[in-house]
Amino acid sequence: MRREHPIRPLVRRKARGFTLLETSLALVIIGVGVLAFVDAQRAFIEHNNWSSRSATGALLANEVRELTRHLSKYDPVIGLSSGGNNTVVGWGAGNEKVIVRDFNCLTDFDGKIFGRDGNMPGPVSAAGTVVPMTDASGIQQLDANGNAKALEGWAQSVTVEKVDPLNFATVRAKGYYVAPSGNDPGIAIDQFPLRVTVVVTYQGPYDTQPAEVTRLVWITP
Repeated sequence: MRREHPIRPLVRRKARGFTLLETSLALVIIGVGVLAFVDAQRAFIEHNNWSSRSATGALLANEVRELTRHLSKYDPVIGLSSGGNNTVVGWGAGNEKVIVRDFNCLTDFDGKIFGRDGNMPGPVSAAGTVVPMTDASGIQQLDANGNAKALEGWAQSVTVEKVDPLNFATVRAKGYYVAPSGNDPGIAIDQFPLRVTVVVTYQGPYDTQPAEVTRLVWITP
């Protein structure tokens, strides 16, 4: 005889929501993703700023090189000679050379700092003029008096040194010379190569001190 099973009533289950643990875990996963995105964005911005500053620093260093490329090593009028009390005549810019366009030799640039907190206006271009501040459209920014604002935060520091002709890493004193001896003609005080070093630094509005961006060194025989 066939036994029939009783029909069980259909029981509906209530829809189960998220538990507190599941919700917390989801928030942690989303938070980690957001933090990773923010960190990647920050790294991209920093890399972009570094690239921009590096390009600007290289440009400013080469501007000084172009500015001095056609100048003689020493003043074409007074040259370089030894003075009294172990002094040297003809090295460095005299009081009569007020602006960079007055400089007529390479040694006039020794010890000069063009730009931020320096002893000369700047930074300077290859034409001897101050590099202006521009906006994203390339339009020059003006100060309260209507004059072009100099590029802020940047400086070009120039050092000129006399070096040994056989070893450019050996720096000689400004008044150093090699006296003639026998068949050796010696080396006059103004016949030594010069090593020029241009250090470009930048200090942002929130930086406590300037940071070196570019260093350019060359030898003038």
